[in-house]
Amino acid sequence: LQTRMQSLQPDPKAQYRSVYEALKKIVLTEGFWRPLRGINVTMLGAGPAHAMYFACYEKMKKSLSDTIQHGGNSHLANGIAGSVATLLHDAVMNPAEVVKQRMQMFNSPYKSVLACVRTVQKTEGFGAFYRSYTTQLTMNVPFQAIHFITYEFMQEQINPHREYNPRSHIVSGAVAGAVAAAATTPLDVCKTLLNTQENMALSSVNISGHLSGMMNAFKTVYQLGGIAGYFRGVQARVIYQMPSTAIAWSVYEFFKYFLTKHKLEKRT
Repeated sequence: LQTRMQSLQPDPKAQYRSVYEALKKIVLTEGFWRPLRGINVTMLGAGPAHAMYFACYEKMKKSLSDTIQHGGNSHLANGIAGSVATLLHDAVMNPAEVVKQRMQMFNSPYKSVLACVRTVQKTEGFGAFYRSYTTQLTMNVPFQAIHFITYEFMQEQINPHREYNPRSHIVSGAVAGAVAAAATTPLDVCKTLLNTQENMALSSVNISGHLSGMMNAFKTVYQLGGIAGYFRGVQARVIYQMPSTAIAWSVYEFFKYFLTKHKLEKRT
């Protein structure tokens, strides 16, 4: 939904006024499973990407907090640790995101994940999978900095003793995801344009070939939709991110609690 709603010059048959209307229209005209197209490639990359992500975050957060605030909870340390963890996460997830978004576009010519990978590799080269990597980092570094700082701040407010409390992890994760998603929507719109290379949109502003680079994407989005163009799909993005970050944090905190408890029981 997010990819479709961020399309800058959609096909008349793929113009949507709201998230609900988009979902209803896609299911009725393209089938029940269409909104989930390309999800398998995301799931394949998500496991190793998140493992590296949280492992790096925990290690860096602890080291930096010890240095900056002598073992206390430093918001600066949380932000830096989240940003560095993002470098590893995005190196794995960027190609998966390119494939997923191309498969989710209206009238996508790709029949399967493998067909999409082969066609993109053949016609645009390996670089196409990382064309939006710098944009992804430019977006995700502030996103993750805001995300982690907001999560840790929320935990300080509603779970000051930092005990395992599923409700507090779900609420904190959802709020952190919503705040970070809303703040970084303009960058996400640029990323979608770089990943999908919408022919109609690019030709209307006399761009031939492939659009590359964050600044070019930013300028193109403004030419096509003005200031409002930067906030296309903000509602879909927030709705998508809230459960995503809530689930990620609650699962992570559960395993952290489970493994720590198991380790302590083993010692005693």
